[in-house]
Amino acid sequence: MVVLPHWMIALPGESGEDAGMERDSGLSLGGDRFPRTRWSAIVAARSENAAERDCALETIIAAYWKPAYKYIRLKWHKSHADAADLTQGFFTKAIEKNFFHDYNPAKAKFRTFLCACLDGFVANEEKAAHRLKRGGASQILSLDFQSAEGEFQQLEIPVAESPDAYFEKEWVRSLFSLALEALRAELEAGGKGIHFQLFELYYLGAEDESEISYAGLAARFCITTAKVTNYLALARREFRRILLAKLRELTATEEEYRREVRALFGHNGQD
Repeated sequence: MVVLPHWMIALPGESGEDAGMERDSGLSLGGDRFPRTRWSAIVAARSENAAERDCALETIIAAYWKPAYKYIRLKWHKSHADAADLTQGFFTKAIEKNFFHDYNPAKAKFRTFLCACLDGFVANEEKAAHRLKRGGASQILSLDFQSAEGEFQQLEIPVAESPDAYFEKEWVRSLFSLALEALRAELEAGGKGIHFQLFELYYLGAEDESEISYAGLAARFCITTAKVTNYLALARREFRRILLAKLRELTATEEEYRREVRALFGHNGQD
């Protein structure tokens, strides 16, 4: 499992930088940022309610389609076009046949189960000798395969790395991207667009955080360094909250959630 950077892990008050941060973000989900009761897409995917089931499948697909596409490219040595069609076909069939209904969290992680389903699907397509032709399948899912292929081409994949380990890393990357986009939307909707701009520049704009100083950001945005400190602390806290909420959506039980959080953060995700 990929270990997340230190700035995602720190909680409010853990460093001097956070000491003067804003306490009321205006974005919290009630008094508890990490509520014990939560909606799980993995559980809801087995719901008898069609609307709830569709929403759950949409959440699962959003998190897993890119890792699945790249996994097919790497493990099955498929071309961009074939991998795109197989990914589209897999998730389309998963919706039609309710692939995820039989998932048992006591037996394996959902990612392990999904990979087994994916391998079985691709193998069956090969055995049947009627792989989906580009544009020939029912394109009911809107997936940006060009962006996925661009990411795949840019990544350096260690020779010794297994497809399963690669899938794990890509799933973390997908989770991170979903949380980042949600952070952008929430901050901008709350009139805190500058918070996200600072967050993006300071944490994602350079390989070395020291290349971007608080003083430099303050001068660039015509605000005080104290505000830069507060805004960054708030954005980081909200990013962590969103990331944990996404993780809750993609786990079936509280025990599974805690295992995943420990793997990512080194603790159980509670304050």
